[in-house]
Amino acid sequence: MTDRASGVPPAATDGGSPEDTAREVEIVRSRDGYRGFFRYEVADLKHRRFDGEMSPVITREILHIPGAAAVLPYDPVTDSVVLIEQFRAGCMRHPTGAWLLEVVAGLVGPGESALETARRELVEEAGLEARRIEQVATYVASPGAVTERSTVFIAEVDASGAGGVHGLAHEAEDIRSFVVPLQTAFDWLESGRILAANAIIPLRWLQVHYAELRRRWLAETAKTA
Repeated sequence: MTDRASGVPPAATDGGSPEDTAREVEIVRSRDGYRGFFRYEVADLKHRRFDGEMSPVITREILHIPGAAAVLPYDPVTDSVVLIEQFRAGCMRHPTGAWLLEVVAGLVGPGESALETARRELVEEAGLEARRIEQVATYVASPGAVTERSTVFIAEVDASGAGGVHGLAHEAEDIRSFVVPLQTAFDWLESGRILAANAIIPLRWLQVHYAELRRRWLAETAKTA
């Protein structure tokens, strides 16, 4: 089987035109290494190099994961955020352990948009409804081997009743949510207590845009009061 994909880079890094180097990938052979909840593909491929030549055939192992959405719940009235903590099997041999501090997140379901997923996961994992929700970033966490592409949001919530254990029983979810003053979350970020990319990215965004976002959300709330 041979598949081809091509394109151009979004920007040149050597002073040349973006059109100078075409992006081309030729998949010579693809087979399933494993197929379960996720698909694990082994692909023999060639790609166009920066010197214009095709690379030799190389083998790459690719974990196929659907798109995901992550959302940081923020309460501008109390100036606090809601974080979650849950067991993560991929980290159980890490020196910091298998329970990670994260934001609400989940895989985009069939027929869903990332925004719809973010709203649904807020209810399932934290028992919260989004008053307002804004997209702040899109990222790929491990592009060398994983297909997952995540869209990140920040949602305005009322955190006064937040907290407790949430999650779907049929997915064996055991998720603890809790309210944290925003400055405490920033401190945890700086100390390295927060390791999950889905939390680091929106918190870093909020560090930059905090004053404007809070002013705007409080003003919009006052208009509708």
